[in-house]
Amino acid sequence: VQLQASGGGLVQAGGSLRLSCVAPGRTFGRYVAWFRQAPGKEREFVAGMRWSGGHTYYADSVKGRFTISRDNAKNTVYLQMNSVKPEDTADYYCAVGQRTITSALRNPTAYDYWGQGTEVTVSS
Repeated sequence: VQLQASGGGLVQAGGSLRLSCVAPGRTFGRYVAWFRQAPGKEREFVAGMRWSGGHTYYADSVKGRFTISRDNAKNTVYLQMNSVKPEDTADYYCAVGQRTITSALRNPTAYDYWGQGTEVTVSS
């Protein structure tokens, strides 16, 4: 299963950006999430939610600024990024976990399918 992430680009600090992640039509999972990886750093959890919708989870560093959502009809997951900061600069990846449990949703090893990454650069 190949997820297709898009929407990255160059944005000024304080601006907004919306990332999209499209899953093939017959993809099913338990959790869907966004991760990011900055140069020289480990991949880190950004936001996640149950595949069926409902409760959302966020890293403390993005809480109140980023919003994860899902459009079931389009099989697409979004990450709305508001009030972005230079430290948000990274490659962003979407992921789907078929057996992910809530206690592990922030762990990238708990996910089975990944998108190719979309680059976000925030200028100061």
